[in-house]
Amino acid sequence: MPGAARDGRYNLEMLRKLAFRPDWQIAVVVTAALRVFYTAMAAAFMPFLHPDPALIHTNALTEHLPAPHGLHYALLGIWERFDTLWFLHIAEHGYDRPMAVIYYPLYPAAIRLVSGLIPAMAAALLVSTVAAFFFFWGLLRLAGGELSEVGRLRMLLLVCAWPTSFVLFAGYAESLTLALVVWAIVFARESGREARWEAAVACGLLAGSARPSGVLVFIPLAMMALRNRQARSLVVALTPLGLLSYWGWLRWSGRISVVEAYRLYQGMAMVPPWRGLWEALRLIVTEHDPLLAMKLGLVIVVAAISLRRQVRTNLRIEDRAFALAVILQMLMYTGRPLLGAARYVLMVYPVFLVWGASAERWNGKQLGFYVTALGILNLAWMWAFLSWSLVL
Repeated sequence: MPGAARDGRYNLEMLRKLAFRPDWQIAVVVTAALRVFYTAMAAAFMPFLHPDPALIHTNALTEHLPAPHGLHYALLGIWERFDTLWFLHIAEHGYDRPMAVIYYPLYPAAIRLVSGLIPAMAAALLVSTVAAFFFFWGLLRLAGGELSEVGRLRMLLLVCAWPTSFVLFAGYAESLTLALVVWAIVFARESGREARWEAAVACGLLAGSARPSGVLVFIPLAMMALRNRQARSLVVALTPLGLLSYWGWLRWSGRISVVEAYRLYQGMAMVPPWRGLWEALRLIVTEHDPLLAMKLGLVIVVAAISLRRQVRTNLRIEDRAFALAVILQMLMYTGRPLLGAARYVLMVYPVFLVWGASAERWNGKQLGFYVTALGILNLAWMWAFLSWSLVL
């Protein structure tokens, strides 16, 4: 026990030293550590994953999956799951299947660009990892005026341990979208006349072409532009063009709309948020769906933390508006309510700013408890994802 106590004090001291490093250096260390960790965990899980072939082949694009053995599979092939298969397919073949329109073009375009140098799956993981670095760096920048150095690092640890945060390092578009959203806010929030509106809009445009939730960054950008009252800030009106350009291209090229594709291929129809919430509650009660209950619980927790009045954190009105918009968007589908909600809540960056402020007051044991508990849930979700038993 004395040795364990010494190790604990040593680890805390290492964290304190890291906390006072420049933001980008903290982001590099955390990103590199997590990339190695998740790669090692996926490889360690591999001998124990025995997914049902019938379950696998109920998913699309699974006819040419790599054989589940060998070093190449342990490092890369094991990540070829669910939406990743679609992103890889679009990167190679474009939008040649009607259902593909659900997957927005920026991430597969980035995969295609990088896959000229390395295999496509490696390219997908590299793009996600680099984007995760920029997300962490941007989040630290956002927290710079609100939290102490220790509070910012603790906030980042909570982000990294959050259930489903492993998806930031998988072949998904989440880390790319999050990085663009956070940096759009960072650029727009720079003080006074120094605000870089053009850079903020560029990030917002790209975010809207990465995921549909990315366009919601227009809301905080517009609110900050109105408060700024400078003519040059009016450029934020262009932010929705990223998403609208994709929708326009689909219509011009004769493809079905995203909404129609969701209805036909996912069994999901767009509805007002209260109807989506009602269906989720109905299914939890009538069908005793524990996974749906867990997803709804995460959404409620995130909403409660990010929307309630804070005493120690000066959470700005545009942050709250963005959080509310993301939460409402998650509730706007029926048929398969809250599909993907566990990872979509990562988009609600204000919740982590608030949580970081609370973490400043925790002692080492409290911080260790929360990070450990969340980390176990995160790894359990990762296990279910890799075993094909849980659609993110």
